[in-house]
Amino acid sequence: MANTTLMTPEDIRTQHAENPKTRERDLAHKLGISEGEIVAAYCGEGATRIDAHPDNIMGIAQQLGEVMALTRNESCVNEKVGVYENYRSGPHASMVLADDIDLRIFPAHWKHAFLFEKRTDESMRRSIQVFDTAGDAVHKIFLRDPTSHAVWENARDTGASEDQSQTIATTPRVPTEAPKAEPEKLDILRKEWTRMTDTHQFMRLTSKLKMNRLGAYRIVGAPFVRPLAIEAVNQALEAAVAQEIEIMVFTGNRGCIQIHSGPIKTLRPMGPWQNVMDPRFNMHLRADHIAEVWAVEKPTQRGPAISLEAFDADGGNIFQIFGVGKPDNNHRPAWDDVVNGLPGLKQAETV
Repeated sequence: MANTTLMTPEDIRTQHAENPKTRERDLAHKLGISEGEIVAAYCGEGATRIDAHPDNIMGIAQQLGEVMALTRNESCVNEKVGVYENYRSGPHASMVLADDIDLRIFPAHWKHAFLFEKRTDESMRRSIQVFDTAGDAVHKIFLRDPTSHAVWENARDTGASEDQSQTIATTPRVPTEAPKAEPEKLDILRKEWTRMTDTHQFMRLTSKLKMNRLGAYRIVGAPFVRPLAIEAVNQALEAAVAQEIEIMVFTGNRGCIQIHSGPIKTLRPMGPWQNVMDPRFNMHLRADHIAEVWAVEKPTQRGPAISLEAFDADGGNIFQIFGVGKPDNNHRPAWDDVVNGLPGLKQAETV
């Protein structure tokens, strides 16, 4: 495969060795390359290229026992400890529906995958890492159970791709779609919004009207959405901790969405980061990336689903948070009260 950067694999490994404490993603930004290119540079020297299709990756993952699953975008990292099980394959969308690891997978964006081992101060860290056509990380799986090393090594020995070159061909990163609205279709948007019976119908509705999520929020108005102050995010997280409200946190990118369902207990702000640091769930949020926050209400067959949603300056979705609404564990009313009490934007600040 052709190398699309001016750096050779040897150059990349040298820079990596000289910056041992720097995360691969941060080093990639510094070097002007992609994270996938850093991992590929180690093929034959700690990395093994494998088939990136989710069916293959999940086939391995389901044999690894307890692991840490990581999905992120530029502004939010979602890390969950759990077991991969109940994988459901699909040509356009696949799912993992386990108690702790809950994923929505979009196979078209799973282009490069590697089994990667990296020596740290404490031990050898083994992982599966998946990247899109731009070389950006889509999903990562980190081993935790030493008894699973044999499974990982078997996958390396029997599932290695024929191509083990130390470069990958990357394409330019697709820019975030700007907010897109059709004000002349506002009446249709509002009418069809009231007819939804499931939150998943929203994307079909906006697509049909040639809008996107943020574009629709900006024009639809009350009672469907309410623009919130940026500080509403921290206030909502603090309330969820204080009131022991179980929430669903959706964090994702073009290729994968990862969902945490349950309580959050430990908030640790650090500089621009707001962090959830619980034993089986970590979230790292760049609060300074948040440009817009919305309270959104969508009708469902089980009553309104109220979410808190944050967007960056380009209009990209950073996260969505809902209350857990299981019939035997319904935290929606408490979450709804929190969201309804969050500070809104002053009139001059609205978009």
